[in-house]
Amino acid sequence: MAEVKHNDNERIEFPEQKIIDVEMKKEVERSFIEYSMSVIAARALPDVRDGMKPGQRRILYAMYEDHLTSDKPFRKSATTVGNVLGRYHPHGDAAVYGTMVRMAQDFSYRYTLVEGHGNFGSVDGDGAAAYRYTEARLSKISDELMRDLDKNVVVMTKNFDNRLDEPTVLPARFPNLLVNGSVGIAVGMASSICSFNLKEICDTTIELIKNSDHNIMDTLKAPDFPGGGMIIYDRVTMENVLSSGRGGILVRSKYTYDKENNCIDIYEIPPTTTAEAIIDKIIEKAKGSQLKEISDIRDESDKSGLKITIDLKRGSDPDKLMKKLYKATPLEESFPCNFNVLIGGTPRVLGVKDLLLEWIAFRTEAVRRRVYFDLAKAQKKLHLLQGLEKILLDIDKAIKIVRETAEESEVVPNLMIGFGIDEVQAEYVAEIKLRHLNREYIMKRLQDVEDLKAEIAEMEDTLASKNKIKKILINELKEVSEKYGKERRSEIIYASEIEEDDPEEAVVEDYNVTLFFSKAGYFKKITPQSLRMSGEQKLKEGDEIVQTVETTNAAELLFFSSAHQVYKSKAADFADGKASILGEYIPAKLEFDETENAIYMAVVQKYTGFMIFVFDNGRGARVPMSSYATKTNRKKLINAYCNKFTLHTALYCEQECDILLTSTNGRMMLINTTALSEKAAKDNGGIAVMTQKRGQRIFSAEKYVEGTLDKPHRFRPRNLPAAGNVKKDEDIEQN
Repeated sequence: MAEVKHNDNERIEFPEQKIIDVEMKKEVERSFIEYSMSVIAARALPDVRDGMKPGQRRILYAMYEDHLTSDKPFRKSATTVGNVLGRYHPHGDAAVYGTMVRMAQDFSYRYTLVEGHGNFGSVDGDGAAAYRYTEARLSKISDELMRDLDKNVVVMTKNFDNRLDEPTVLPARFPNLLVNGSVGIAVGMASSICSFNLKEICDTTIELIKNSDHNIMDTLKAPDFPGGGMIIYDRVTMENVLSSGRGGILVRSKYTYDKENNCIDIYEIPPTTTAEAIIDKIIEKAKGSQLKEISDIRDESDKSGLKITIDLKRGSDPDKLMKKLYKATPLEESFPCNFNVLIGGTPRVLGVKDLLLEWIAFRTEAVRRRVYFDLAKAQKKLHLLQGLEKILLDIDKAIKIVRETAEESEVVPNLMIGFGIDEVQAEYVAEIKLRHLNREYIMKRLQDVEDLKAEIAEMEDTLASKNKIKKILINELKEVSEKYGKERRSEIIYASEIEEDDPEEAVVEDYNVTLFFSKAGYFKKITPQSLRMSGEQKLKEGDEIVQTVETTNAAELLFFSSAHQVYKSKAADFADGKASILGEYIPAKLEFDETENAIYMAVVQKYTGFMIFVFDNGRGARVPMSSYATKTNRKKLINAYCNKFTLHTALYCEQECDILLTSTNGRMMLINTTALSEKAAKDNGGIAVMTQKRGQRIFSAEKYVEGTLDKPHRFRPRNLPAAGNVKKDEDIEQN
């Protein structure tokens, strides 16, 4: 023993210490590998079965043990944190509380697992209040994660000090891993799993249970992020992400334009960024004179949700500004997918289909274990009742045996001998109260025997049939979907509908042009110089020019089709042509649907003015041009005009004007566009303008130019009335 003198009156003795020499390199390698495996398997990566990391699982289980379910009162978060630390997770209280807070935030979890009461933070980055101020309990959907825990459906293990049991995984009646997603950083690897819509996941899982070869793309559209946003959908990219578990999903922010205050309000952003990061980047770009349209930017987020407000300078185009912001700031970012999960304690990267198949296998075993548990319980009860059944056949004999037995310890053996039952049955019979030895009690117990036999037979049949297990899984998923399913938060927009040109780099050369559009759907763009040197227009046999418009190369074009759709393009998208060529065939150029023809071309510089639609039955509709403007720059819009009536003429009017209508019976009507009420719905049926009798219809409709009414008219049929017989606006029948 080594002796150390502490003071004159005291000596302290220490045992001899054994020093072990180790090689530093090997010791560091061994320790780091142990640490790495601990982080990977017991901290950072979720389990494929319940989608939980150990810390999350222990918090939920501790709350479940404390009966903090959705139907019980809230309890202080400090109590829950303390219970978790003391029972299952001896780490820092900040880590435990932080994890619990995230599970209660609807902007962090698509379907929150904890219901919070108090300040649990906000979407713009504000932290939660301290755990001594907040309260929490399990949310309703967490009941589906915990259900049947008391039926031995999962393996239990000892906690850190071997005092208590805790589940290695939660029963999870739905694929929580994909419903809520998970993000974690381990050592040498990471995990980044996006969330999906519960209804879509349940439907996809049901189809996989029915047919393991099911194509998940048929039922699973795309991720569904807690914060919403717009997912730019490209089928090839999405298919690669879902099948391999790796890739990126492009998400852009949602915004609205407040015309009255001339500002843009951004209310949904990608999940990989924050409002603070977006504002800092925009300010940086604005200081560098790259965003001259912005006069101010501020964060107006509150309890109702996120809101970033951008004030615009007078005359700025909000849509063009947003194009710049999408390219230059985190308002559009890619969510990196890395579906790295633990399967049997081993990290693996799998696609969505394989993840769901793993969950189905786990859940199938959980259902089997539950049925085994219920079967064993029913068999035990039946065994007791069968012993009771023998006793009830001769109650007087049982009473006599008990009465004549001298010692209490001999009652059970004597009943066993007297009725030929085992010790368990005899013990059960001996504990029956005297008040229960009546006819009603006896008949109920006998009926219970028959019911239990039927239940046991059904459970045994279930265990022997794969189809019955599958049916149970399907019914459970349908129940969860109907009870907790919500509509999508993340909107899906298709990449093909978005202009790919960089708004900062694509500069359209502006010059005067003349546009020609033919009846057969051919289009030409000719410069004034080329037009002066040209001869006659070349056309297909039987074709004719129906529209000639003088405009600029920067003009936008809207081609209305026979299928009630409109295709958007730009004059700059077409090459300069000559009169001696046929021009470009619009249905082919803009990829019209089959059997769809182009019937009218609207040429606009800005989306001002309105469209007038005149139908064969004499009805007229007026739609503001702003209804055709889109923030996402889609190239195709459906329901461009009413499909209930046959369209005769479409006219684009930049300002109020007169329209001359002629009927097949020779009548004429001159109306002003102000007589038509404007409706924002593109497919509205308008009002009755010129009543048509049976067999009559509109013969022509065109803009009226003063002084041309008495001149020969190219649309005027025979026997037209004189100018004085033209019907006026006030005779229009209002709808």
